[in-house]
Amino acid sequence: MSWKPLRTLTPRSALPAMAVLLVLGAGAAAHANRPVPFGDQVSAPGNAQASPVVAQSAAPVVPDFRVGPGLEAYDPSSGALLWSYRRDGATALHVTPLGQSAVVVWDDGMVTSVEIDNHQVRWHRSVPGLSDWLQGVGEPGADQRTDAQREQLELQRAAAAVQVASEPEPWVQVLTPGLTMGFRDRDGDLRFNARPQDGCTYDPLRAVDTDIAVLVPRSCTATTGAGHQVLPGSITGFRLDGHGYVLNAGPKVKITRLDAKRVQIDDGPLVGTRVFDTDQGASAIPCDSPEAPFAAVKPQDGCPVAVPAADH
Repeated sequence: MSWKPLRTLTPRSALPAMAVLLVLGAGAAAHANRPVPFGDQVSAPGNAQASPVVAQSAAPVVPDFRVGPGLEAYDPSSGALLWSYRRDGATALHVTPLGQSAVVVWDDGMVTSVEIDNHQVRWHRSVPGLSDWLQGVGEPGADQRTDAQREQLELQRAAAAVQVASEPEPWVQVLTPGLTMGFRDRDGDLRFNARPQDGCTYDPLRAVDTDIAVLVPRSCTATTGAGHQVLPGSITGFRLDGHGYVLNAGPKVKITRLDAKRVQIDDGPLVGTRVFDTDQGASAIPCDSPEAPFAAVKPQDGCPVAVPAADH
């Protein structure tokens, strides 16, 4: 076996190595100074020039949130600013708490999930058509709206655009009239997407979520070759596990959440009102009904009221 001594680098032979180090150093510096892809600016504490917004708490530790143009989180006990979050060139319109996440809707059609505890951005998702729908682009009379009316429309639609559920794990559903997409919250993974039938549109403003499912009304104006209307209305139930369902309903059906699993479906004076179990995917039977199993045995706390008084 032959043996060769280690080669000693001469000044000339050392130049390539020095060049590599310089290139690596320059690359690291460029990476460190590279703009954040979505313009994220998170600080604690900070100032997002926010205004109060009502947000329902999914957990007792959820802060008080304020939105517009950024997002701020305040301690609900002391009122102290915990953290703020902004995106360059975008305005936060609405925030929906989901467990230990805050799901934000932006005016540019982006939806973001932020971890509440450490105010880190978990994921961004851009939903096609969301920004145009929020702003009412191309709608009749859109050019005649005042600035105040446009702002009010954006806020109203942003509040309806995101529905959330917690089972089998936390997930987010984003709605527009022509497209809906469901994302797993822990990583933003797209679990499903759906478009309504030709001639039909989803109505996000009438959508309702429970802990298990998101129910989305759909109205249709399409007709068959014989001139008969096709499916004037229906309700689609979306679930993260894929076991969804479609319910027959009129085009003006109203859905009201009753509790974690049940909703009330009001389909007008002719069809009437019923209670629907979003977990079982079937109409709920009140415990005091003769049709209920073991109807003669009443719960110790009595039967819950299945259908509240209707609002007129």
